[in-house]
Amino acid sequence: MKILKGVLVILLVLVGIVLLIAAILPKKFHAGSDIIVNKNVSEVFNYLKQIKKQGEYDNWSRQDPNIQKEYIGEDGTIGFTYVWKSKKVGNGKQVITSIQNDKRVEMDLFFNDSDNANKSFIAVDSIAPNQTKVTWEIDGKMPYPFNILTLFYDMSKDFDQGLVNMKANLEK
Repeated sequence: MKILKGVLVILLVLVGIVLLIAAILPKKFHAGSDIIVNKNVSEVFNYLKQIKKQGEYDNWSRQDPNIQKEYIGEDGTIGFTYVWKSKKVGNGKQVITSIQNDKRVEMDLFFNDSDNANKSFIAVDSIAPNQTKVTWEIDGKMPYPFNILTLFYDMSKDFDQGLVNMKANLEK
């Protein structure tokens, strides 16, 4: 019985430590990456503003080939909505909120059926006639105590890989 009590006390102390660390960690997060693509800015932008094409390059779609996708509205326009369900990468929704032609697409991302929008964008910048810098970022909030996961998961690596995949697709 003493051993069981000891194990229980140790478990409670460990849970308490994890909850304390989560209470100290920031609830906000930022992730993103950028890359240079050897194509003109209009060609890159027209590819990136089509949210349906994200499945060709984003790292999350590649992690779950069985992801269930639903599209609402006209792709590449404000209000277009992409809804996904996945046992591997979670559920979510992405809505285009702003488009600046040949510059930037802004989106709200909702994870795991939350009503709290995480702000994301993909921006393009012409650095030469056939070279475009692409920046893909997100800012959001991670609720307590799940914010502890930021210690173990670097979302920027997924953005890095997604941009590498996108570059390969565009430069074929």
